[in-house]
Order: sequence, then structure tokens, then C-alpha cells
Amino acid sequence: MTDSGPVLVVGGTGMLGSQVVSRLLTGGKQVRALVRPGSDASRLEEAGATIARGDMMDPESLARAMEGVDAVITSAAGYTHHREGDSTVIDTVGNINLVDAASRAGIRRFVLTSILTCDQTPDLPHFWHKKLTEDRLEERGVPFVALRPGAFLDQITRFGDPFSEGRITWFGSSSVPLTFVLTRDLAGYLAAAVDASGVDGQRIDIGWDRPVTMQDIADISAQMLGRQVQLVVNPVNPINPMAKDLGAMMDWFQTGRYVADTSRQREVFGPPPSAEDAVARLLTGLGHKLA
Repeated sequence: MTDSGPVLVVGGTGMLGSQVVSRLLTGGKQVRALVRPGSDASRLEEAGATIARGDMMDPESLARAMEGVDAVITSAAGYTHHREGDSTVIDTVGNINLVDAASRAGIRRFVLTSILTCDQTPDLPHFWHKKLTEDRLEERGVPFVALRPGAFLDQITRFGDPFSEGRITWFGSSSVPLTFVLTRDLAGYLAAAVDASGVDGQRIDIGWDRPVTMQDIADISAQMLGRQVQLVVNPVNPINPMAKDLGAMMDWFQTGRYVADTSRQREVFGPPPSAEDAVARLLTGLGHKLA
């Protein structure tokens, strides 16, 4: 294990980033978390991380945050932010600033949370911006590895536990197979990627043993719970400010091409979880007992 300096985690207050911090600390790493001024970092501090106050739009703060850092992991994504205007600037200017700061600091390993099939979607902004960030890392000569996860199944629990209600709400097709991931699994892969050998410059798809439909998810969970789980497919809400990007993403899902090649994932991180294993862990994590 490399211990020449801390790992800087960008996006550490988010759902994914906080779990990355936990995985790194459990693995014996020193962790420094980049946190915006004014944001609550108490949980990260209590866990054992040190805090660097800064912002991806402030290059000087990035330079300070990277002093003495061995590696960087970023899970920051403007698309998931709720501050008006964040999406475009974080995913474009912010990522450029971050990559350039890493280049100047001579970072040993930069681990990027990218998106599955981002290189195939120039008309889907938050996907394509990840591809451009990968390219920027390559152009600046920063040693990097990009993990390209599929859709986060955990997102169906964002507004409550759908399995308690026996009703999963989805905004895409019920019958087109997709690649899914669990946040906790991706966090482990991101932490492991800091010291993984032979991965510099690689883009690695992350998923399960196979793509599945949302109807498959409902059926698997129903079998495990021993009761009915209904799938309800809704249209994208046009009032939602992210509706245009969300609609484009759902259109892409509908093509059936949002599917991972997990062969490299298997070589670097071990066998991908099965769909059944992942759904079972999601259910038990929510406190459900399996039939």
C-alpha cells in the first residue's frame, strides 16, 4: 500500500464520496476531503478525514488542497448538484481546473468517476463532459484511471423505500436491459483504484454480471421479499429543470446500448456481483428480511 501522502477526495460530502472516504480510511489511508466553504464537514472529520476548504471553481484553493497529496479521487458531478448553474460549470470548467491542478502538483494517480458509454453520447451533456475530462487527463499527462459505472440502482430509494411500499417508480423503459451498480460497490472500486497496478490511462466499465431490466429488478426483489413489487413507469416531468438532460439519458437507455463490458473490471477488482446479490444487499441494507 502506498503511503507517501494523503488521498484527496473531491465530492466527499456526497452519497458516493462519503463512502469512498470511509473505504479509504478503513484501508489505512490518510484522507483529505475538499469541501466547499460553508458546507458541513463534521461527519468527515469525525470519521478521521482532514478538511481542505476550497472549490473546483477556485484554482488557488485546489493548488493548496493538493499540496503533498499522493492521489486524487473525484466523484464530483454537477448533474447531481442542486445549486443553480452548478451542472455546466462543475462538469466543464471545474473539472478542467481540477485536472490542471493535479498536473501541476505531479499527482501519482488520479481516479475519475466517469460514466458508462460517455464516449458514445455527444448529445448527452453530463455524459459527454466526463469523456472530455478523461481526454483532458490524457492530454495533460496525468496518470489516471477512469471508472465508468452504470446507473445507480440506489437512486430508486432517494425519496423513500419503494420496497416497503411495494412500488418502484421508474422513468425509463421497463423492458430494455441496462447495466446497474450499487453506490457502496463503486466506492470500494474507487478506493481500490488508488493503488491498482497496470491501470494507468484505462477506462474501466463497472457493472454487474449482466444487464437487467427494471422489470427484472422488480421481479427479483419480489421473489426475495416473498410479496409483490409493482413497477410503475412515469414520463419525465417537463417542469423539472434537469428534465431535458434526463429525457436525453432515458432516450439513450432505450437504445439498449447502455451495457458494460465487465471483463477488465473482473481482472482488476475481481468478479462483478450478480444482479441477485446486489438486489439482496440493497434490500437488507434497507432493513428488509429476505424470504
